[in-house]
Amino acid sequence: METTIRLNTNVKEKLDSLKVHSRESYNDVLLRMINECKNMNLDDDSLKETIEILGSPETMRNLAEALEQINKGNYGTSLEDVEKELGLKNV
Repeated sequence: METTIRLNTNVKEKLDSLKVHSRESYNDVLLRMINECKNMNLDDDSLKETIEILGSPETMRNLAEALEQINKGNYGTSLEDVEKELGLKNV
């Protein structure tokens, strides 16, 4: 049985970007995604958290910026400096 679903344009664009080849059907893309999730052995809470993160443009931007900084060799504030700043470690 086949059915029709409505997608926002941005969701359709994301699905398009996940296609392995241009003629791959959305059904195949979704099945592949479902199988990959099953193979990852995520529990429901982990899966929900992952979906929330992926669905948050702000969080994704922050992650991309952090990865860019890491790739440039900037690893942020050291643990020792944070501990000193918070008074958690004797100087």
